[in-house]
Amino acid sequence: MSLDTPKAALAKALNRLDFEPQTLEPGHVWLAGAGPGDPRLLTLDVLGALAQADALVHDALVSPEIIAIAAQAEKFHVGKRGGRLSIPQEEINALLVKLGREGRRVVRLKGGHPYVFGRGGEEARALVDAGIPYRVLPGITSAFGGLTSAGIPATMRGINGAIILATGFAAVSDDRPDWAALARTGQPIVIYMGLTHMEATVADLIAGGLSPDTPAALIENATLAQERTVIATLGTLAEAAVRENVVSPALIVVGHIVALRGQLVGRP
Repeated sequence: MSLDTPKAALAKALNRLDFEPQTLEPGHVWLAGAGPGDPRLLTLDVLGALAQADALVHDALVSPEIIAIAAQAEKFHVGKRGGRLSIPQEEINALLVKLGREGRRVVRLKGGHPYVFGRGGEEARALVDAGIPYRVLPGITSAFGGLTSAGIPATMRGINGAIILATGFAAVSDDRPDWAALARTGQPIVIYMGLTHMEATVADLIAGGLSPDTPAALIENATLAQERTVIATLGTLAEAAVRENVVSPALIVVGHIVALRGQLVGRP
């Protein structure tokens, strides 16, 4: 018996699933998660939304291959990158409201998941206040997609009973995590947008009780062809980032789950 090619097998599987995308109506805004980067990690819901959009409002971290799926849509780049000039969130909110009021079919596409450090809640609130119908399409969270791609399990029996997702960009604000309190939990921490203030974060974690010898990693460009994982310890993390010239986007992982990588993928 001959086997189908992978593409033909996928087409048959989709037919069996009988997937019918929900209709993106004029004047509606969908907040969609593009996942951690690899187009293969898109959900069917997001793929269906991209196929219908006539206005695509996207972040800087969404890959060109994913943006190209919405070939028919007018593109609005509203990327926000740490340490660089970017469009204020209030202007992005206003743009979404404006496009909705114009009767456009709008997809607001974000890396990862819209409601995980993606400011999706702020945009949803602005749409509610303006009376614009909206929907949220989840995406694979960058932390979990990145950990998996790098060969690091998010949880492991006997190692951790929880995992903490934190933002490292809020240096001095109400959103700044209490790093000392997080350190005292002893649970692994995955830090988004943490390169800029990494030295201060590391110092706070050590002051909170985490050993400088705690395994740590930097995952750069997670799930993409240029992905790179740098293994260090908490105490050598900042030095390793400089030595290896790690650049954004990069996840910081701190905890004993990092040490499992060598066992599971056969490399440090």
